[in-house]
Amino acid sequence: MVVIVLEVKHLAIHNKTKQIVKDVSFIIEQGQWMALVGESGSGKSITAASIGGLLPSGVTLKGGSIIFKQKGQAPIFGKDISYIFQDYRSAFTPFLTIGKQFDETIRTHSKLSKKDRKAAIFQALKAVNLPNERVYKSYASQLSGGQLQRAAIALALVMKPALIIADEPTTALDSVAAAEVLQLLYKLKEEAGCAILFITHDLRHVRKYADRAAIMLEGEIVEENSIESLVHAPRHVYTKKLFNAIPSLQKTPDRLLDTQKKVLV
Repeated sequence: MVVIVLEVKHLAIHNKTKQIVKDVSFIIEQGQWMALVGESGSGKSITAASIGGLLPSGVTLKGGSIIFKQKGQAPIFGKDISYIFQDYRSAFTPFLTIGKQFDETIRTHSKLSKKDRKAAIFQALKAVNLPNERVYKSYASQLSGGQLQRAAIALALVMKPALIIADEPTTALDSVAAAEVLQLLYKLKEEAGCAILFITHDLRHVRKYADRAAIMLEGEIVEENSIESLVHAPRHVYTKKLFNAIPSLQKTPDRLLDTQKKVLV
């Protein structure tokens, strides 16, 4: 049976001067990796932020609905929905240990004892291939970028959310660390059965990990389909140009141009 985790209907988001997201709708099913794809400024990160009620000052949700688990109630940020941000360093307070910050998250959303909370933290850190005792006692400044991003993934998963929103989670990492993080995220998704909304402009990652993708252009979704269909039978001209721009050893990639002939991809 298909279980719908999130349904976004006719979303409209405005800033002080204009509409920046226009009539956006999509569905994410349990266990599905859904990619929201587009160039910078297309509205994908603002759309993702609206789901958890994290819109910045001056940006307002003007219309549409966000339905969680077909019940209509607002999801609990940190428990039902977790975020993994591009700036993974800001996920941790520098003057608190990693363990203390994990503990506060679990204590906020559960009634587990201190012993059980620590056991859950160690289990989460072990799941992302981190030395749990050392990381538990460490401050953010004592970990590498790749370790911090894996710790951020562990923090997102520790409450076993139904949906993880990963907003450009590998942008600040080198290619090796980025590949390790995405492979780890995919493995954990398969084991936990959670859904993932993956915000990115990197179509190589989309092709490798996503089940479906929605292509955003200037605040609108111009095409949504399975990855197989988007790669082999895209309908919208923008989708065709995006996937043709992926570097390949067999061909010279196209370049995606705007109306002023500036290279976008």
